[in-house]
Amino acid sequence: MTQRPSVESGTNLDSRLQGRKWWKESVIYQVYPRSFQDTNGDGIGDLDGITARLDYIKGLGANLIWICPMYKSPRSDYGYDISDYYTVAEEYGTNNDLYNLIATAKSKGIGILLDLVINHTSDEHEWFQKALRDPDSKYRGYYFFKRGIDGRPPNNWRSYFGGSAWEAVPNEPDMFYLHAFSKKMPDLNWENAEMREELYSMINWWVEKGIAGFRIDAIMNIKKTMIEGVVQPDGDDGLVSINKYIINQPGIKDLLRGLKDNTFAKHQNIMTLAEAAVPDDQLEDFVGPDGFFDMSFDFRAADIDIPESGEWYRPTDWTVNELRDTLLDVQTGVQRRGCWGATYFENHDQNRSINKYFRRRREDISDVTKKLLATVLLGFRGTPVVYQGEEIGMENIQLSSIDRYEDVNTHSQYDAGIAAGMDPRDVFRLVSYRSRDNSRTPMQWDGDSENAGFTTPRGRPWLPVNPNYRVINVDDAVDDKNSVYHHYRRLIELRTGNHKYKHVFVYGETVPKFVHVDNVIAYERVWGDQSILILANFQKKPVDLPLDDSQHLRGKKILISNYDDDDGVDVDVVVAAAANKMTILPYQALIVDLTTQHPN
Repeated sequence: MTQRPSVESGTNLDSRLQGRKWWKESVIYQVYPRSFQDTNGDGIGDLDGITARLDYIKGLGANLIWICPMYKSPRSDYGYDISDYYTVAEEYGTNNDLYNLIATAKSKGIGILLDLVINHTSDEHEWFQKALRDPDSKYRGYYFFKRGIDGRPPNNWRSYFGGSAWEAVPNEPDMFYLHAFSKKMPDLNWENAEMREELYSMINWWVEKGIAGFRIDAIMNIKKTMIEGVVQPDGDDGLVSINKYIINQPGIKDLLRGLKDNTFAKHQNIMTLAEAAVPDDQLEDFVGPDGFFDMSFDFRAADIDIPESGEWYRPTDWTVNELRDTLLDVQTGVQRRGCWGATYFENHDQNRSINKYFRRRREDISDVTKKLLATVLLGFRGTPVVYQGEEIGMENIQLSSIDRYEDVNTHSQYDAGIAAGMDPRDVFRLVSYRSRDNSRTPMQWDGDSENAGFTTPRGRPWLPVNPNYRVINVDDAVDDKNSVYHHYRRLIELRTGNHKYKHVFVYGETVPKFVHVDNVIAYERVWGDQSILILANFQKKPVDLPLDDSQHLRGKKILISNYDDDDGVDVDVVVAAAANKMTILPYQALIVDLTTQHPN
C-alpha cells in the first residue's frame, strides 16, 4: 500500500479535525509524461524520466503525482484514446517501468495517481473493433450505435472537438456511432452491465498494483439523454452543444454509486479526484463525506475565457472582478456544504495561466505576477494541483503556423473559425493563444543544452521547446532564492510543514474580503482563533484598501510577499496602515498573519 502522509488518530484530535484526511493535507503535482523527461532519446518523455525526477518533485513539496494517461493508445488525443487499459504504451516504457516508478515513489513518501478514462475508449480498442466486425456481438452494446435519419446523423449534437458528435459506421449504410470527443474516441455505453463489470475489474487491478488513487476523466458524461432529430442550433454550423444532453443527466448517480461500491470503496486509503462540474446543490452527493468521489475540479475559473459554446475563437471579455467572484463562489459553495475540492490554475487542457490571467499586456508577465497567481492558488481551501512547469513560471509558446501544432482540438477550433467566415489571421491568433499545446511543450530543465535538458543531445522533442528556456528553467530557478520556484516551495511548506500554520492553510474556512474593491482578490482563512489574510492586486497601479476593513492589519506579520528583497519589500516587515487606508502596491500579493502581533 502506498505510504500516506502522517495523520494523528482518534482521541488526540481537536474536534474540528474529525474530517481530517491525508489527501486534504497533500499537494498534487501533475505530470504530462510525453513532455516531462525523455531518457532514451526518442524525443518523447517516459516513465523512467518521471522516476529520475522524483527528488525534484519531492523537493518542491508535493507528495502525490498525477500522471496523465500512459496506457497503450494510437495517440489521436495523446493518451486519452485508450486501446488497452492494462498495458503501458511502448513509447513510455513497460509495465515494469511503471511498477518501478510506483515503488520508488512510495519509498520517497510520494503516491501515484493514474488517469482513469472510462467515458470512452479508442476506436482501436478491441471492444470497438469487435463491435464493428460483428453487429450482433455483445460488444455492439458496449457503445452507442444508432440509425440515422435519411442518411443524416440521429441528431445535431456538436462534439467537444467540433463537428458532429456522430460518425458513420463503415460499410453499414445509415448507421452511426457516438463520440463526444473526436471520432477516434467512441463513447462507452454505461447502461450495459457487462461493460461496467469489465471496467470495475480493470480499476481494481490497478489499485492492487499499489497506486494511491485516480484522477477520473470526463466522468460526468457517462449518462446520456438521447434525442432524435434536429434541435435549435446554437452556432453557425447548424449544431448544438452536446453538454446539456450528456453532463450530469438523470440516472448518473446510480451509475456512480455502482462505480464506487464496486471499486474505490473496496480499498482503504484510495483517493479519487473527479473531473466533474457539479452544481452547488448536488455537491454533497458527489464530493461530500459519503460522496461518490473524494474531491472534484471546478472548471469555471480555468475556462472563464471560453463561451458556453466552447469556441476558442470567440473568447469572452472577462474581468478580474468576474474571476474573483467565480473563484470565491466556488470556495464558499464547497465549504458551505462540508465538501472538498481540488484547486488549480493549469493542466494539460489549458494554456499557461500567466498568459490567460495577464493577457492584455506582455509587460505584465513577470516573476511578480507569476508569484501573485501562486499566492492566490495555494492560499485557497482545497487540495492544490500544480502542473509541471507552472512552478517555474513556464509560458505560452508561439509557433509560426497552424501546421506546427499537434493538438487535435487546436486544429478543430481553427477549422471551425475559418468555416465561420473569420479572418484566418485572427483565428490563428486566438486559437494558438488558447491551444492545449501551450501547456504541453517540453519541461524546461536547464538553460544550457539545446533541448532544455528534456531529451538527450541527439533527441528531437515531439513538440518544440519554448525558446525562452534560456531564462526560464529549473536549474536557474532552484539556484535563485527569489525565483518563482522558491515562492511555490514556501507556499507549499505553509500547507504541509509541521508548524502552527498548517491547519489554518488546509482546513481554515475561506471568508471573502474587500469584494467591493476592483481588481483585487482577497480572502481570509479562519481556523478557530487563527486567521490569515491573502491579498492580491491584479493591476499595474497601487490600490487603497479602506481602513474599515484593513484596520486589523496594523502590526501584523507578513508571511509571504511576491516582492522580493530586490523590489524593496522585506517579508519580515509589518504591514503599515495610514489613518484611513492601506495601500497595496502594483501586482502585489501578500499573506498576512492576522493572529500574531508583530513586535515593534
